[in-house]
Parts: sequence; C-alpha cells; structure tokens
Amino acid sequence: MSDAKAGLLRGLHHGELLVLPNAWDEESASLVVEAGFPVVATSSAAVADALGHGDGERAPWREMFAAVARIARAVPVPVTVDAEAGYGLEPDRLVAELLAAGAAGCNIEDTDHRAGGLVPAEVQADRLAAIRAAAGTALVINARIDTFLPAGAIPEPERTAEAVRRGRLYRAAGADCVYPIGVSSAADLERIVTGVGGPVNGNTGAELDLGTLASMGVARVSFGPRFYRAGMAALRDGLAELRREVEKVGVSHG
Repeated sequence: MSDAKAGLLRGLHHGELLVLPNAWDEESASLVVEAGFPVVATSSAAVADALGHGDGERAPWREMFAAVARIARAVPVPVTVDAEAGYGLEPDRLVAELLAAGAAGCNIEDTDHRAGGLVPAEVQADRLAAIRAAAGTALVINARIDTFLPAGAIPEPERTAEAVRRGRLYRAAGADCVYPIGVSSAADLERIVTGVGGPVNGNTGAELDLGTLASMGVARVSFGPRFYRAGMAALRDGLAELRREVEKVGVSHG
C-alpha cells in the first residue's frame, strides 16, 4: 500500500499543479479530503503547536510521528509529512518510522537545528541519497532548500544561485522534488524552476498566485501553517467578541 500511495503522489508531480493545503490533525486532514484535494500534507509548525511545542524540532519526534499516524489512518489518500530535518534520526530509522506512521512522502529541510545555519549542500545531498536508498520507491522525497530563510544566513544576491546549486545536488541524490521555501519573487522562482530542471514546490504570495505558479511550471504548492493560524485567529476573534457580549449583559465568565 505504501508503494501504491507513493506512486500516486509521485505521479501527481508531473502534470497539473498539485495543491497541498496543510493539515495538523485528523479533522483538518479529513476536511482537506472532503474538499476534493488528492493528497494531505502536514505542517510541522501546526502539528507541533497543536501538541503544545514549538516548530524547529522542538517537539519530540515520537509525538510528531504519532500525530502523523493518526492522520494517515483517518484519510484514504497519500499523506506527505513535514519531517523537518529528520530529528537527528539515522536515514534507515527515519524511513522506518515514516513508513510505520503511514507516510507516502516527506519533506526534509537543510537547516541545521543544532549548530545553526544550513547543512553543507554536499553533506545534505549524501543524507538524501541515504534516505532514498533506505526508502526505495516507498517515499516521495521533497528536499527543502532554506537559502531564502534568515536562518540560512546566505547573502541576498547569492540566494537564488545557491538554491539552484542545492536543488541540482538534491535531485541528483534522489529527491523527487525540491522546495525553495520563502521565495517571494516570481523572477527568482522562475530561475530556480529553470535551473533545477525538475519538480519544484512553491508557495503563494503577492507575486505568486496559483495561476502564476502553474504557468511557470511549478509542480506543487503548499501552505505550511497558514490554515492552522487562520483558524486560531478566528477563534481569538470569536472569543474577544464573546467576552464583549458577556461584559455587555453582565453575566459571569469566570
């Protein structure tokens, strides 16, 4: 079953733009499927926050993968997991845990959460190659490139070229797709799509609506914790409105 779902997910990277609204629990994942989307992607930031932890591998990996397993059991479609940088797990163990949780794909980022900055590109490529060797065809690997994030500490004029260099290395190492997160310029993203020459994951933004992403050949688009945060904002606004109503009528809200 893992190979079949991974094969379906892999195939969806070649054709129309694959749109991935990110989920964080069983209910949000079920809503994604009910809305007609063919894949559920998780957001590490949203999952960690819902579990009471911070993003950036601050949540215990067992809790994160337990949440993934609950999501995968709740939906019939492939689930691709934001596995951050892999939580320090060796490639064989990481793959085994992802497959045991029911994942068909994963994001692996090149931020070094322990030392800071980015993992050297060649070192990250070797790690991706080891993950690919352990997974075979059972996982779709989306290699996140963090050169555009402040943590990457890459000078702005060099970010696009470095993203292309890393993208080529990661694809050669066996990644199915690369994800230059944080790109806001259509020109920069188009250079990356052209330079890498393979599937690229994008994000929407002021210059990057779904039509623009599709027209430049982006393979997939994800939204990170956007929907989770929107839900929390709606809750916050609703509670504030309720408090005003409580104070207006003078009833207890203790």
